[in-house]
Amino acid sequence: MAGLKEEISVTEQYPIDPENVNLPPEKAGTKSDQQDMWRMGKAQEMRRNFRFVSIFGFTMLVMCSWETMLGTSIIGLINGGTAGLIWLFLVSWVGFLAVNTSMAEMASMAPTSGGQYHWVSEFSPRKYQKFMSFVTGWLCVLGWQTGAANTAFLAGTQIQGLVTLNNPDYVPEKWHGTLLTFAVASFSVFFNTFLVKKLPLVEGIVLIIHIFGFFAVLITLWVLGPRGDASQVFTTFNNYGGWPTDGLSAMVGILAVMIPLLGADGAVHMSEELRDAARTLPKSMILTTICNGAMGWIILITFCMVLGNLDDVISSPTGQPYIAVFYNVTESYAGASVLSALVIVMAMFCNLSITATASRQLFAFARDQGVPFAQFFAEVRPGWDVPMNSIIVSFVVSCLLSIINIGSTIALNNITSLSLCAILSSYIISIGLVFWRRITNRPLLPAPFTLSKPVGLFLNALSLAFLLIAFVFSFFPGTNHPNAEQMNWAILIYGAVMVFALLHYVIKARHVYDGPVEYVRKL
Repeated sequence: MAGLKEEISVTEQYPIDPENVNLPPEKAGTKSDQQDMWRMGKAQEMRRNFRFVSIFGFTMLVMCSWETMLGTSIIGLINGGTAGLIWLFLVSWVGFLAVNTSMAEMASMAPTSGGQYHWVSEFSPRKYQKFMSFVTGWLCVLGWQTGAANTAFLAGTQIQGLVTLNNPDYVPEKWHGTLLTFAVASFSVFFNTFLVKKLPLVEGIVLIIHIFGFFAVLITLWVLGPRGDASQVFTTFNNYGGWPTDGLSAMVGILAVMIPLLGADGAVHMSEELRDAARTLPKSMILTTICNGAMGWIILITFCMVLGNLDDVISSPTGQPYIAVFYNVTESYAGASVLSALVIVMAMFCNLSITATASRQLFAFARDQGVPFAQFFAEVRPGWDVPMNSIIVSFVVSCLLSIINIGSTIALNNITSLSLCAILSSYIISIGLVFWRRITNRPLLPAPFTLSKPVGLFLNALSLAFLLIAFVFSFFPGTNHPNAEQMNWAILIYGAVMVFALLHYVIKARHVYDGPVEYVRKL
């Protein structure tokens, strides 16, 4: 065995950490939780407030598929059109079912806030685990921190679009959107600190709004919306980006359908706050992908059927095609505002959940000495039982990145591509290593949820094929032959962050970062 320790039987039962025996019930979790933490060599520092319903709600809100699909639809309408959106969403949904099932298995094996970088450490060849897990950890930090900034910006600009709908004389300014992004990020920080004890309850309540809101929007569009020609809606591709073929244009627009389906691993980074994590995580991740994917596809088809004139919707002064469609369907400012406000509120809670995920992932990586000022980021203040410093860092990153909007909206939109490609990279590495272990007949960790070898090989291979294609297209600009302003600079930022991480590794981290596998079965 390589990344795993050779001398340990994969069927061995691990004892309970003696230091966890006297933990209060809200921290200790189940016997299985304590055994997992002991095996991984981690101390239990946070409350295990989450149960299945609350973590299911959390993961549903990290994805917020049907709401996010409406918010990102303009990307796919420009490149791909209605047909591109509908069919690529279906392909992406199937792809993410394979991806999230593969990761659910790993989450059951090692339920830790570290997630992908911890799995890479345990599953990679022994001599490479330190470097590979370090790189994966930085990819997760980059992906989730920019994801928090991106969702805050999306919610802020949607608020601006709603203001524009109700005030035709209002002239949207870029700095207005930046300030609204600040407000959304502040809301997420307030909730993740002062109201964190109520977070599981809130996630359950907002889950109900997420489901009933879906039916409220869906029924309204069905009843009041105009009926488009199904043959045109399902077969018409648009190529406003000027790409050589409609197929290539649609693939460039895949970003629009990837973002609403991304993030089921958010639950993994909350696993040290979840009771019976090894059993609950897989159910939550897979069920979330099924439910959110179905809701997203249904709302997308409905949206495309009632879209009306595509050019008018794309050029709407609100900047949000779905707000223009809501107004055209209801023919009422009040009706359109209520439906739009529902989407925006859910976008704010999506940002809340992503901020929680980003801070926990940073906390876990800092705990293993993976970032500069690790002790600061890994601190969990007594009485708060949350990584307060990491939460504040997520807020600061969101605010700093939103300032880019003042200079260039397109530049900030590149942050969406950056978040996607960074997280996809972490998926590719971790799933690729499990696939390697399977094809070389190397053992995997025992877990409550495991895949048989044939099923595991098929799902892992399908996941990698899908992820590699999506990864490549996540770097494409929105238009063919772009100028400097239209260019997708995500690859430049991605490369710059990786260079910084490698320099940090060479100068300091390689001396203090051992990789999580080195702590396995040690306190």
